[in-house]
Amino acid sequence: MATNETNTTIPSGDLAADGRAKKAPVPASRVDRAPSAGHLSAAVEGQSAGRTTIAEGVVAKVAGIAAREVPGVYALGGGGARALGAIRDAVNATDLTQGVKVEVGETQAAADITIVVDYPAPIQEMAENVRQAVAGAITRLVGLQVVEVNVDVNDVHLPSDDEGDDTESRVS
Repeated sequence: MATNETNTTIPSGDLAADGRAKKAPVPASRVDRAPSAGHLSAAVEGQSAGRTTIAEGVVAKVAGIAAREVPGVYALGGGGARALGAIRDAVNATDLTQGVKVEVGETQAAADITIVVDYPAPIQEMAENVRQAVAGAITRLVGLQVVEVNVDVNDVHLPSDDEGDDTESRVS
């Protein structure tokens, strides 16, 4: 046992090489954390007259729009989310953040995107194209460093999925 500067007894196994108490490990985060969760606050360099606050929803919307613009991406989100999305589209209330989750810090962002790929697009190539489009859009439009973009390919859309039931062969 040893004591530190405040005369607190610390077990020897909890001491660093210099005799100070070891610090407890901090849970890992993908991005640097912003002072106020849910918002990005960035001071404009050279100006001290104010700051800009960008909500995580804005970053998610930018990522969703960028992913949808990649040729070969049929839709974003899983099956249930796409079903709800179809209802939203019918009433003109499209959710551009469907299938998108973002984590935003002070200067960094990370995104998780769930996509449906058109058949016969090469899936690995599609995932890389989405990754580049999303990272580029967030960097260019929001001004954040993108530390990672995870792409989850949830389904493959077949052109025959859009055809009606009347195209099925019938047995006479």
